[in-house]
Amino acid sequence: MSYKTFSEYQKEDNSEDILWQDRKRILGLPISFTRYSLTNERLIIKTGLLNTETDELLLYRIMDIELNQSFGQKIFGVGSVILHASDRTTPTLTLQNIKKPNDVKRYLSRLIETIRDEKNITGKEMFGAAAGYSTTSVDANNDGIPDYMQVDLDGDGRPDYTDNPIYKDSDSE
Repeated sequence: MSYKTFSEYQKEDNSEDILWQDRKRILGLPISFTRYSLTNERLIIKTGLLNTETDELLLYRIMDIELNQSFGQKIFGVGSVILHASDRTTPTLTLQNIKKPNDVKRYLSRLIETIRDEKNITGKEMFGAAAGYSTTSVDANNDGIPDYMQVDLDGDGRPDYTDNPIYKDSDSE
């Protein structure tokens, strides 16, 4: 198996085109040190001048897009786009005081749907990701058996998994 060198990886990694970029604005002017960039795969937020922090969010993880625009923001022609994602480190991300927030919201929505189609991500997969955990692995009583298996649908007073021969104890018969 051959691995790419670091320089080959950098060339490939830099191949992502920047589709949109803006800055957080104060009184409508881009004088802050928060920069937003959108590529065909991710949203990147860089904050700070001397100490910088970079946060990335994969676009297909975005579940909902919200737009807030106060009266003051309308006066200066800016608004905030709030992204709700299935990302554990950044479940909510806000693009604060950006130009043309309505257009950015519509563009993000279309781009996210296109990316999900390209990656064949279905709604079922996204809802599982949004929950942050799978209900199939919940074991509230800590007996080692997932709770979904401890359902008694046939009404015999025993969990249905005990009716399955795979779970029967060969010594008990």
